[in-house]
Amino acid sequence: MPLTTDAEIGELLAAARTIALVGASDRPERASHGVMGALQDHGFRVLPVNPSITGEHVLGEYVWESLDQLGMDIDIVDVFRRSDAVEPIVDEAIKAGARAIWMQLGVVNEAAAAKAEAAGLKVVMDRCIKIELRRLGIPAIAQ
Repeated sequence: MPLTTDAEIGELLAAARTIALVGASDRPERASHGVMGALQDHGFRVLPVNPSITGEHVLGEYVWESLDQLGMDIDIVDVFRRSDAVEPIVDEAIKAGARAIWMQLGVVNEAAAAKAEAAGLKVVMDRCIKIELRRLGIPAIAQ
């Protein structure tokens, strides 16, 4: 079952340090851009992933083509893609050894969630990570 309680979500966020943001945008008006900045301000290392802008930089971070290129521990894969595009991202997250999948507001894919959970990943669906950090009062990560 996806994480739904404040305690479950708070525990996931409090333990996380590195977030891969799939669907990152270099356009400041896009939600993913604002969320990435808020996560960085909170002290997270955010690794943007977007094959359309690979090699560019978003908010000071190199943009990667896929999760398997990151070569580091990923606590949360934050997904800014359509619901029907989530399952291949889950497959990549499993292969990359991610600990959790976070589907942003409006993103729901039960089959992808079940696949992630079967592989041992925690799952959050249809929630904004930026909103949840503020709502739950998760303290910023000390730098």
